[in-house]
Amino acid sequence: MEAISIQEQFESVIQTEDKLRIREFLNNQNISDVAVLISEYDEFASQIISNMSMHRAVSVFKILDISFQKQIIKELPAYKSAELLNELAADDRTSFLEELPSEVVKELIKTLNPEERKITLSLLGYPEGSVGRLMTPDYIAVRNNWTMARVLEHIRTVGKDSETIDVIYVLNEMGQFVDDMRIREVILASPDKIVSDLIDNRYVFLKVTDDQEVANQIFKMNNRMALPVLDENHILLGIVTIDDVLWVANEEFSEDIQKIGGTEALDEPYLEMPLLKLFQKRIVWLVVLFLGEMLTATAMGYFEDEITKAVVLALFVPLIISSGGNSGSQASTLIIQAMAVGEIHVGDWWRVLRRELLSGLLLGSVLGIIGFLRVLVWSQFFPDVYGPYYLFIAIAVGVSLVGVVLWGTLSGSMLPLVLKRAGADPAVSSAPFVATMVDVTGLIIYFSVAYFFLRGLLL
Repeated sequence: MEAISIQEQFESVIQTEDKLRIREFLNNQNISDVAVLISEYDEFASQIISNMSMHRAVSVFKILDISFQKQIIKELPAYKSAELLNELAADDRTSFLEELPSEVVKELIKTLNPEERKITLSLLGYPEGSVGRLMTPDYIAVRNNWTMARVLEHIRTVGKDSETIDVIYVLNEMGQFVDDMRIREVILASPDKIVSDLIDNRYVFLKVTDDQEVANQIFKMNNRMALPVLDENHILLGIVTIDDVLWVANEEFSEDIQKIGGTEALDEPYLEMPLLKLFQKRIVWLVVLFLGEMLTATAMGYFEDEITKAVVLALFVPLIISSGGNSGSQASTLIIQAMAVGEIHVGDWWRVLRRELLSGLLLGSVLGIIGFLRVLVWSQFFPDVYGPYYLFIAIAVGVSLVGVVLWGTLSGSMLPLVLKRAGADPAVSSAPFVATMVDVTGLIIYFSVAYFFLRGLLL
């Protein structure tokens, strides 16, 4: 007998319109499975959320795409959306509100209870993209003069409302952060042991104004599940957990991939974005790249006399500019990716330049040799194609390929670093942008080299 899929079960139970049966079915499913149901049956999204226990509804809501979150909040009754937003963790709620128009945010904030409203307004007051927007105030803090027995009692009292109990944060008598402890240390220690006897004052922390990319790097380097967030006076403001950082890293990775492809970052899922808005995101860069490519025609016009005298040179234009563009795109993509994961920083520009100089020469030499042999061999079978000066044409093509590939590699590797140094997003030096720039300069290199080798012969 074939197993009935969760989709078939859902279709069957939703048709009964029996709220108790629907609620029981949904509460017995995995959170991820319910999220899949919402994505597949979006017309029932708000109904699914409203028929779940609030704790499970919150767990589902926080992992949904922003488009579904907006739809659910819009369709839920006012009292239900207020309950959902109040139950959301402060950091998840802040992330959601950041995606909404300011007028909508003002109305939703009014539905929060006083304590949650205060926390949310505080988080929204930090710069966009900062650690302050990610942190949650739901953590367990203890004093450094407490005994382990008192610490455990405190955990039992407030632990259910904490984002995590894996790490306990230690404060001194002035409320300043001192250190953190793993829950394992607390459990294994003698009940009369004092907190200050267990801590070693070696800790890792985030500043509230740190960029979220900094948080991503620190988490990766220190293998932590959660990190404390401190202000300039060493006061503990909140914590950031690894799941929030991974979520942000995934969003930033998606944005960078879109920018590398030569478009603005999409702030909605592709299939959910209105066609006109998608057009606006794509047309700007296409126009910029088109205007850049128009310089190619200008460069061709500058060498019009040379092309008229030696039409054969035009045969290799696509070969030359595509090779330069490809090498530039390769280098740009590699450097942007290395910068994104923290392997390369702006201060490493000289090391990058030296490596890409050698790489460009090696890559260009291989392509140059292939281009040289292509002309040479072709001339043996079709002697009329390149004429009596085929050897000089072959040399011009080979040397041009070395120069163009070298230039493309250097441009593609250095441009992201220059943009980063200027405070811009390195991802905007996308593959199409680098390719366009190298197309124009590649033509100049090609015709200059050709003029040098063919002057007095064809030119």
